Amino acid sequence: MAWSDEDTTWMRRAIALAREAETEAGKSPIGCVIVRDGEVIGEGCNEVDLRHDPTAHAEIVSMRRAGQKLECNEMRDAVLYSTLQPCGMCTMASIWAKIGRIVHGAGRDDVHEMYFEDRHLDTVDFIRDAFRTDLTLEGGLLAKECAALYLPPDAKVPADEQVNQ
Repeated sequence: MAWSDEDTTWMRRAIALAREAETEAGKSPIGCVIVRDGEVIGEGCNEVDLRHDPTAHAEIVSMRRAGQKLECNEMRDAVLYSTLQPCGMCTMASIWAKIGRIVHGAGRDDVHEMYFEDRHLDTVDFIRDAFRTDLTLEGGLLAKECAALYLPPDAKVPADEQVNQ
C-alpha cells in the first residue's frame, strides 16, 4: 500500500508517544494519535498501570482527550493512528465514536501473541458486524518500526510476565 506523507507523519508522532511512555512508570509503549482536518484532536499512550484502569489503552485515552477537546463524543471523519493493531475494546470504541479510519503499525503477526486476545478475534469483523461501511481499517504503516517497540513473535516470555495471558 502507498501511504501518504500525512499518514507517515502522524504514525511517527504515535511512535514518539510510545517511546516517551517507555520512560515513564505506569505507562506502556503503545502510542495513538487521532487527527481530523490535519489537526490532532487527541493523543496518548497506554496508561493502564498508571491509572489502575484496564480501559486506559492508548486509543481510549486518546478518544477521551478528543471528546474533551471537541466537547462531543462523535469524531466523524477523524483518523486514528495506533502503533499496534487495536484490540476489540478499542475497535468497538472507535465504532461508537464514529471514527472514519483506523491506521495501525504493527499487527498481530508482527509481535508476541500476548498483546492480543487469545481467541485471535479479527477486529475487522467488529466493524463489519456493526454495519460500519464508512469505517476503514488499514495496517502495516511503519510496521517494522512499530513492532520494534514490542516483544517479537518468537520471544520466550515467562507465563507470569505475559500481559494478556
